[in-house]
Amino acid sequence: MNKTADYTFTVLVPFYNEEDNIYRLEDSLKKFLEKSLVPDTAVLFVNDGSRDNGQKLVEEICARNEHFYYISLAQNTGLSGALKAGFDNCYSKYVGYIDADLQTSPMDFNLLLPYVEEYPLVMGIRANRKDSFFKNFQSKIANGFRRMMTHDNAIDTGCPLKILRTDYAKRIPMFTGMHRFFPALIQLQEGGTMKQVPVSHFPRTAGVSKYHLWNRLIAPFKDCFAYRWMKKRYINYRIGKNNL
Repeated sequence: MNKTADYTFTVLVPFYNEEDNIYRLEDSLKKFLEKSLVPDTAVLFVNDGSRDNGQKLVEEICARNEHFYYISLAQNTGLSGALKAGFDNCYSKYVGYIDADLQTSPMDFNLLLPYVEEYPLVMGIRANRKDSFFKNFQSKIANGFRRMMTHDNAIDTGCPLKILRTDYAKRIPMFTGMHRFFPALIQLQEGGTMKQVPVSHFPRTAGVSKYHLWNRLIAPFKDCFAYRWMKKRYINYRIGKNNL
């Protein structure tokens, strides 16, 4: 049996070439597990085909920390692929995720957890962002265009701190770049509502950002049209009776 089935909440930590952050992640996540509003919380690292020493370090910290687990992908798939792998391999009632760069704090999951029973998606809004002017400017344009195209009313889809009901997460149609559309994709599902909560944001102190002009601004523009195509064809169904 998948070990996450023994927990109520699993935190996914997708990572790609983040060896400089692994020990910091260990410390931050240990502190969160001690104070989580959900006592039975687990951590699931998802190695997205890293080429550095990150996998070895993750195996090391999982060996010495109870409730720490990992899966390692055979090749790099991008954040959407890593999250799909995490969703597919998670069997707790709730699943959240946080970026390995620690620009958001695991402790802020406790700001989101009070709302998980009412909303299938609870997501952070990065308050007082510590990114460069150009990076913030790109995000502002991309978020505005996405809201216009999807009407999802999400303020900050790029915030890497979210909690979803796992059954909803597993039904999200995942393609490259679709992690930016979680609010809109959740809203396609019956009963798919969301809650937005301000969370802390910090500058990156180790490692290198994997985002640039193409994947922060240009690709999301193209993906908006892909979402519009999917929205018209998305299938919702409920089983009335069965004798399975």
